[in-house]
Amino acid sequence: MIFIFDTDVLIDILRDKNATVLQVEEWSYKADVLACSMITIAEIFAGMRKGEEKKTRELLNSLTVLPLTVKVAETGGRLQNATKSHQLHLDDCLIAATALESNATLFTKNVKHYPFRALRVRAIS
Repeated sequence: MIFIFDTDVLIDILRDKNATVLQVEEWSYKADVLACSMITIAEIFAGMRKGEEKKTRELLNSLTVLPLTVKVAETGGRLQNATKSHQLHLDDCLIAATALESNATLFTKNVKHYPFRALRVRAIS
């Protein structure tokens, strides 16, 4: 079983948000693979605060980074195309596509960003 963590979950872990850390710990032992999308890597580095790089690299190095393949890109584009009325961002569609193409469960704090029926999503509060 593969669990993919959304950017918001990893940011909470980096910022020591106890509720998120506890929920992730509760679920993590059930996974064969703990992962994130390449898109999440870009988002984290785009918002990284001064002095967070070492901790950020340690967290990211502990995860499997799932690649952005042609199939993921196509699926992400199709997801956004099918949901234009929801004004979803392409980055969220690509993260969802990564989870779908990897047959993974996505853990996020923003379930509304992922309204796709085929996607397995778990809410972290």
